[in-house]
Amino acid sequence: MSISYPQVPGLVNSPAFSHVAVIPPGSTMIHVGGQNGVDETGAVVSDDVAVQSARAVDNAAAALAAAGATLADVISWTVLLHKDADLRAAYGAVGPKLAREGAPPLVTAALVAGLGVPGALVEIGAVAALAP
Repeated sequence: MSISYPQVPGLVNSPAFSHVAVIPPGSTMIHVGGQNGVDETGAVVSDDVAVQSARAVDNAAAALAAAGATLADVISWTVLLHKDADLRAAYGAVGPKLAREGAPPLVTAALVAGLGVPGALVEIGAVAALAP
């Protein structure tokens, strides 16, 4: 059994995201809490949203690896961007890191007034699944 991303009649077919993922019974689910563009001391790595975004994805990848998964196993991303951040710069920095074969993952993105880490411009969470 494998994870499937069925096309949904009546909804846009996008190369950037899917609308639904079906996880087979017995899969291992991995939830990664919000990751900011911070280093191992918790310091924000830059005031540039592209640099922060790339580091946030790297931090998510490290968390996934600790659970035996990779970025390719992510079924759903949640991306919170500070309302003043440049969305194109952020996506440009992480798009190549998130590319994979087959259907794209689910994506939820929002512009927010602020994040919990002072100076953070992005926070990225993920849900991954490892099929049996």
